[in-house]
Amino acid sequence: MKIDPNSSADFSAQIASAIRDAIMTGKLIVDDRLPSEAELAEQFEVSRATVREALKRLAAQSLIRTQRGAFGGAFVNRLSFEEAYGQQITTSTLLLSMNAVTFEVACEARYAMERAIAPLAAARRCEDHLATMRSEIERQSRADLTDEAFCESDVAFHRALVDAAGNPVLSYQLAGAVEAMQPLMNMITFSARSRKTIIRLHMRIAEALELRTATDTDQALQDLCDYTQDLGRNVVAARSARQA
Repeated sequence: MKIDPNSSADFSAQIASAIRDAIMTGKLIVDDRLPSEAELAEQFEVSRATVREALKRLAAQSLIRTQRGAFGGAFVNRLSFEEAYGQQITTSTLLLSMNAVTFEVACEARYAMERAIAPLAAARRCEDHLATMRSEIERQSRADLTDEAFCESDVAFHRALVDAAGNPVLSYQLAGAVEAMQPLMNMITFSARSRKTIIRLHMRIAEALELRTATDTDQALQDLCDYTQDLGRNVVAARSARQA
């Protein structure tokens, strides 16, 4: 592993990238001990402070962990899907905000992915998933629930649907779709939406899952997607009319 002195990236970033690549390609595996700071500094021909900064970058990404003591050092971490959820959500949120993704594009992508897992969710859902969804529907029905709390409940409802598919890779991939896109859509449509309509559609989704009917689950999600997209178009049209 070497660094490129002509690269625009600073040395600590290059070192972190080299070690990350070694982990990704299997040259370094879970629980492997990395060379010491002194050894890495000699290998990359940089100061120990630069190496230390690189290790901080890797630790922030949960790729390594550090231990103190005689048998301490930096070790390749075993990253769980749950630990990676936060990074996936943050990345999705940044992509949406920095690339000016339209409401319609975000909505289309978000529901297309969720509809794709509907057959698995219908086949594999357990009582805990249904209980969570029923609990969130009951919470959404409270007259005193704030818009922020309704959004949180909306996210929790759809996360239960995603997790019902029983596939951690899908749950990880859709974490960003649900927890980044759902708040975005709620933020735009909260003033125009009908909570009763959303609750009714949520009830259809939960009932279809309970009966393990994939086609009805898919149709309810499609109807929710259509309703959400119509809301978005109406909000945009109303804003344009006010600005005209």
